[in-house]
Amino acid sequence: MNPIRHRSSILISRMAEEISKSELRSSAAATGTSTTAKSRWSWPTVLRWIPTSTNHIIAAEKRLLSLVKTPYVQEQVNIGSGPPGSKIRWFRSSSDEPRFINTVTFDSKEGSPTLVMVHGYAASQGFFFRNFNALASRFRIIAVDQLGWGGSSRPDFACKSTEETEAWFIDSFEEWRKAKNLSNFILLGHSFGGYVAAKYALKHPEHIQHLVLVGPAGFSSESDAKSEWLTKFRATWKGAVLNHLWESNFTPQKLVRGLGPWGPDLVRKYTSARFGAYSSGTVLTEEESRLLTDYAYHTLAAKASGELCLKYIFAFGAFARMPLLQSAPEWKVPTTFIYGTGDWMKYQGAQEARKQMKVPCEIIRVPQAGHFVFIDNPSGFHAALFYACRRFLSPDPDHEPLPEGLTSA
Repeated sequence: MNPIRHRSSILISRMAEEISKSELRSSAAATGTSTTAKSRWSWPTVLRWIPTSTNHIIAAEKRLLSLVKTPYVQEQVNIGSGPPGSKIRWFRSSSDEPRFINTVTFDSKEGSPTLVMVHGYAASQGFFFRNFNALASRFRIIAVDQLGWGGSSRPDFACKSTEETEAWFIDSFEEWRKAKNLSNFILLGHSFGGYVAAKYALKHPEHIQHLVLVGPAGFSSESDAKSEWLTKFRATWKGAVLNHLWESNFTPQKLVRGLGPWGPDLVRKYTSARFGAYSSGTVLTEEESRLLTDYAYHTLAAKASGELCLKYIFAFGAFARMPLLQSAPEWKVPTTFIYGTGDWMKYQGAQEARKQMKVPCEIIRVPQAGHFVFIDNPSGFHAALFYACRRFLSPDPDHEPLPEGLTSA
């Protein structure tokens, strides 16, 4: 199967499978509870939705980050407020309450370069939990939850175009930067966070020393690929259903919320499969899996906000509506791409972009790793990142060899 078609359909297929399983469990439970008064009284308890809130998210984040030995400070950075109908696009909401960006900053040696880390779609900064200790030994680490994700504020998402949606993330991140009084930092973004980081660097290059894009999304458009298969697939009933779900902004988070008490179980199965049996690198320990599942559930089940960006940024098939490849000649910041060798985000897009860039650019591939390279192979990812940032870390960066096991594309 075409890999792009595969990644577009696999999520919906898994959703359908989990729904079917949940319906069977529900049916069995209903049959069993009809026999006694005691079980009938317990039925409402079984159906009760699992509560979540910003406080639940921060508490789950604290439990997950208890695995990290480096001390850190968690804060809600105020990025301002605006009245309803404000021209500030990411404030378009029925509320004029202040917005906050959830931020964690790790202790570091004085004079260490600053590395700001931005998570991907359906994730949040805690997904970097396996990396904070090692990276804090060389950097001042600041990780954020993007507006509408994780423990950050979740305003009503009122964007109606790709331009407005990009502004939601780029402009809110810039307000966060100003509130933190940051400049001259290394910016790292993963997947959709890589797309946002790249777009931010295009608009505000003066603040970025180096750009690190980890399995970034959004380099190719539908017109860049051979789309004959996509046209044929859309003509099938499966393609029509998937395309309708995409354009209706059906997100994985909606499924987690809709399953109510079975939502955590679905998230557990995903984390166990993705970072367990089907991991291409180091599997999660039982404790890591439990804490990550707990954290991921609360971030996914909370109010829909930033997740609704999906259909405005990407067309069906995960093709960018405003692809980064088109902006490659305008790149102003030295850039390193990092990919797992098993990443479904293909590094060839970065190779095409590099041909048009007028700034230094390199592409590093990490073995035994997929799209979540920093979870699958933490040590390989750290080696790649240290090498990418050697200009800020090494006394002789021009003679720093590529670490063993990594390859340059």
